[in-house]
Amino acid sequence: MPNVLAMSFEGELAVTFPATLPRARAPAARRLGPGLLPSGGGDAEPAPPQGSIRGQLADAWEHLESSLFLLHIRHATWGAISDANTQPFARAWGRRDWLIAHAGSLDDRLPSLTEGPFESVGSSDTEQIFCELLNRLAARGWRSLGDADLSVVGGWLAELNRGGALTLVLTDGRDLLGYADARGAPLRLGTLFPPYEKIALGDDDLELDLTRRGAKSRKGVLLCSSELTAARQAEGSTADVAIVWRPVAPGTLVVVRQGAVIAELPTATAVAAPAPARPRIVRPGRAEVRRFDIVHRTAYAYERPIERSSHLFRVRPVQDRLQQVLSHTLSVSVPGQAADFEDVFGNRVRYLEVDTPFTELVIEARSRVEVLDVDPLAHRPVHARLAIPLVWMPWQRQVLEPFLLPPELPESELAELAEYAMSFVKRNDYDLLDTLLDINASIYRDYEYKQGATTLWTTAFEVYRRRHGVCQDFTNLFICLARLLGVPARYVCGYVYTGAKDADLNVAAGEASHAWVQLYLPRVGWKGFDPTNGILTQTDHVRVAVGRNFRDATPTSGTIFVGGGPETLAVDVRVEPV
Repeated sequence: MPNVLAMSFEGELAVTFPATLPRARAPAARRLGPGLLPSGGGDAEPAPPQGSIRGQLADAWEHLESSLFLLHIRHATWGAISDANTQPFARAWGRRDWLIAHAGSLDDRLPSLTEGPFESVGSSDTEQIFCELLNRLAARGWRSLGDADLSVVGGWLAELNRGGALTLVLTDGRDLLGYADARGAPLRLGTLFPPYEKIALGDDDLELDLTRRGAKSRKGVLLCSSELTAARQAEGSTADVAIVWRPVAPGTLVVVRQGAVIAELPTATAVAAPAPARPRIVRPGRAEVRRFDIVHRTAYAYERPIERSSHLFRVRPVQDRLQQVLSHTLSVSVPGQAADFEDVFGNRVRYLEVDTPFTELVIEARSRVEVLDVDPLAHRPVHARLAIPLVWMPWQRQVLEPFLLPPELPESELAELAEYAMSFVKRNDYDLLDTLLDINASIYRDYEYKQGATTLWTTAFEVYRRRHGVCQDFTNLFICLARLLGVPARYVCGYVYTGAKDADLNVAAGEASHAWVQLYLPRVGWKGFDPTNGILTQTDHVRVAVGRNFRDATPTSGTIFVGGGPETLAVDVRVEPV
């Protein structure tokens, strides 16, 4: 059974964890938990008194949803078993509620090392460690774990660790810090991967149910002093096991925020190789100006002749200061009356009305394009930091309104997606650009590129729940999340150069038209994000059309008035550097 269990999720989750102790251990092992910290900085809930109403409520805790949970079970070593010596311990500092739980025991009572406002009430060594850490944070003016220099905090923990076993977890209500004892007392890190229908973890004494009140596609990180049993999926489910465990190297400090490991570093007492750091959000360097020859061929075939039809083609690349069209031709295998115009989104469109019967229609566009978007983050806004929420002037909102309205989904689904979007905001301290880069990278990292698993009508919420799709699906999800955060977002259709079919890129997108997102940043303008490949768009992306959604920017569309039948579509795109 774990002494310590802490959980952090990318949004709020309702978790139940009824605990029972075998009768043989009951006299010596009083239950001392759980301690819970609701997300958003609400009041911390330390362990309730034995046999109290709050203690009974904590067994089920049906009313609580949180992004952070902290639980300690077993008995105290120092002093009498009393409320004063009961873990987790809670203190307020820096307008935050802090909690600590500790698996292990110091060899000797910890002397008072640092003067400060925090003093122990009981005789527990855990409370002494807690007060010492808070006094050191206060002495340096660090009001949260996010303010602290983690290398310094790691040094403090290594120093305390020399006095005894020190596997612990500490939270300030936003970040969750775990430390693995350098002497070898274990700390396990489990990563929870959606989607999952039913999942419960536990051992002989503890059951942790993550879906008792309904499954949500929440990614999470669990820190536990002993590994819980593998996930239990719903009967008949073919999903893979949703949680993966690994040991935290002895003497290593881990920090988790909103269900993601944001730092992992060894301290001075580490006895193992350095743990891998969290993948950084990559900001692009400067790219080379590139020229491409592009051939986009689309062929429709029908069993019966089409006698009358009309068609719209958006296949001419965009021309602006970041992209120059050096040449462009469009040929259609069937004659008709044609007219070129610019639609309301500024796309170049050809309208074709056909009265000649046909069973095959071939559209071939050839373009040579020079792409100049070499440094998308070279902008220097007036303010160094743009933060969420964004505030738009009324006339700005009137113009941007089509790109601010989320898709029409049930309110419950939009609420869950909004909560998911806000988890990125909180993880990145409300910084606009860091939040958007994190969403872009997370969709690439956490969602599977899977052709044929979705359709044109798959919604953003379905993609979020199933965690797979193609470029159009990832674009729709990113657009929905951005608009829920008040960031204007538009759908972009175009081409991406995938080089020599690099395995790290979703190259299937290079053999057809590709989709990505453009977000409007204040005093910067529209910037491209490609969640399918986890990158910002530069000189490998060629823009063709934009709109509110794929319907506004689709390369070819039309209406059949007379004739037709079953349709066969073949699309081939070739992007070659000049």
